[in-house]
Amino acid sequence: MRLSVKHSTSYHYDAPVDYGLQQVRLTPKEREGQKMLQWDIAIEGGHKELHFTDHHANRVDLISIDPGGEQLVIRITGEVETTDTAGVIGPHHGFMPLWMFERQTSLTTPGPRIGALVKALELEFDNDIARAHALSALIVERVPYATGQTDAETSAEQAVTAGSGVCQDHAHIFITAMRLLGHPARYISGYLMMNDRIEQDATHAWAEAWFDGIGWLGFDVSNGHSPDSRYIRVASGLDYMDAAPVSGMRFGVSVESMAVQLQVQQ
Repeated sequence: MRLSVKHSTSYHYDAPVDYGLQQVRLTPKEREGQKMLQWDIAIEGGHKELHFTDHHANRVDLISIDPGGEQLVIRITGEVETTDTAGVIGPHHGFMPLWMFERQTSLTTPGPRIGALVKALELEFDNDIARAHALSALIVERVPYATGQTDAETSAEQAVTAGSGVCQDHAHIFITAMRLLGHPARYISGYLMMNDRIEQDATHAWAEAWFDGIGWLGFDVSNGHSPDSRYIRVASGLDYMDAAPVSGMRFGVSVESMAVQLQVQQ
């Protein structure tokens, strides 16, 4: 499938910014089943300082805000060719050893509520992948999708306690539980072509877990299936903080507002 992406993120400041830097992880990874045909990142109100590959093999563009500026716009246009691999990514690559993906982070530290989710899976399953799919379904049952209840700093345990969340929360809960079950797991950010609309409010997030004999396998908990050819895999990490599409810092007392426009279509 050939997917087209048009994505702009606009930051507005109520006072001039003295100095600011943004780390942008919005360039898809080349891999089996995903080929980048064209990809461009254009900047208004700032400029690219440099780019580098981080410890998760993500492409990072470092963008500075023009001194005294009151707006920064990051505009993405691109096309990616994808193939349905039933969610299978396969062998492990990159700089991070596989055992690092069993590590807890502040967003994926288990508590009693996630422990209870894992305990609820102590039934007989044909294999570990069947257990993982059952976990995915259980998460959506216990933590239905709802916006406005959590934010970027909400941990997996807090999301289960809140009883609702978005794709980021579902991915964090799944990752935390899979690590408790002894599987390396990681967070994925990217794009999803939706069947019912072109205009979207935000990028998407899902999870991947490692299984002996297969390698990395993706799980979109929020939608209840493994990623297919409608997905563009962009960045990965131990949690959202490693794979956030845009993150950064600035000096000054200005208040920031953000607007996103996103289209993903065939």
